[in-house]
Amino acid sequence: MTTAGTTPLRIGLLGTGPWARNTQAPALAAHPGVELSGVWGRRAEAADALAAAHGTRAYTGEEGIDALLEASDAVAFALPPDVQAPLAVRAAEAGCHLLMDKPVATTVAGARAVADAAEKSGVASVVFCTLRFAPETCAWIAEQAAVDGWFTARAQWLGSLYAEGSSSEYADSPWRREKGGLWDVGPHALSVLIPVLGDVEHLTAARGPADTTHLILRHTSGASSTVTLGLSAPPGAAGVEIEFRGERGTASIPGWAGAETAFRGAVDALAEAVRTGVPHACDARFGRHLTELLAAAEEQAQAG
Repeated sequence: MTTAGTTPLRIGLLGTGPWARNTQAPALAAHPGVELSGVWGRRAEAADALAAAHGTRAYTGEEGIDALLEASDAVAFALPPDVQAPLAVRAAEAGCHLLMDKPVATTVAGARAVADAAEKSGVASVVFCTLRFAPETCAWIAEQAAVDGWFTARAQWLGSLYAEGSSSEYADSPWRREKGGLWDVGPHALSVLIPVLGDVEHLTAARGPADTTHLILRHTSGASSTVTLGLSAPPGAAGVEIEFRGERGTASIPGWAGAETAFRGAVDALAEAVRTGVPHACDARFGRHLTELLAAAEEQAQAG
């Protein structure tokens, strides 16, 4: 394990799917403070193609994971959450810092294992919740967190990934289809609400149409929030809205530039945590907490 300074941080990428191709590999390869130390994939041809596109080395197989960890200071994950979690434990135990996708895992045991491994190994960790790292929304969240007197909030994140006629390549993800919007976009919404309103001290969940889930949250500040999450909305109903209402009026989240720019922000955050030793707010412990909240919501929604 090395620290970030004038020497580029060597980051290996685990995964070769659409998220790796469209966001993570381009962001890592173009980052001036990073050396993309390699790409690992379960399919050798996919790893070869992605590595060649970004001028780095391809790895595959079990031995390839160990070799990439050996060649890296940190690893970024573009894998299904319950594949990510045990590999993140393995990476932490090898002394590699962690740049994980959300959710860290879809089981509480899996997320706790990652947080415990990161803490025991002393590695830095960042969980990529897009809105916490996109420059526009990151600044906006900090502004709202500095304001007192919030009364309530509303978050709605509806995608049309599974709507009739959708051609998104992300719709082919088995874990996303199984777990739905609660697990895929729920972490994004919670990652905005919690730093502004405080932690969730009570949660109620109910199912809506298709994969839609509705949440009612009470926060430690005394404020409440409502959340609607789904991936099966008609295209005309899709969109993201988050607003806070309180003593000073209403604040609505601004737009943001895109996932690649936000991911570069997450890389910067990991490098800063490595350099300073100060944990980022969106670290493995926060990832564990998100999984605990989502698992509780899922259990309630299914029981209801």
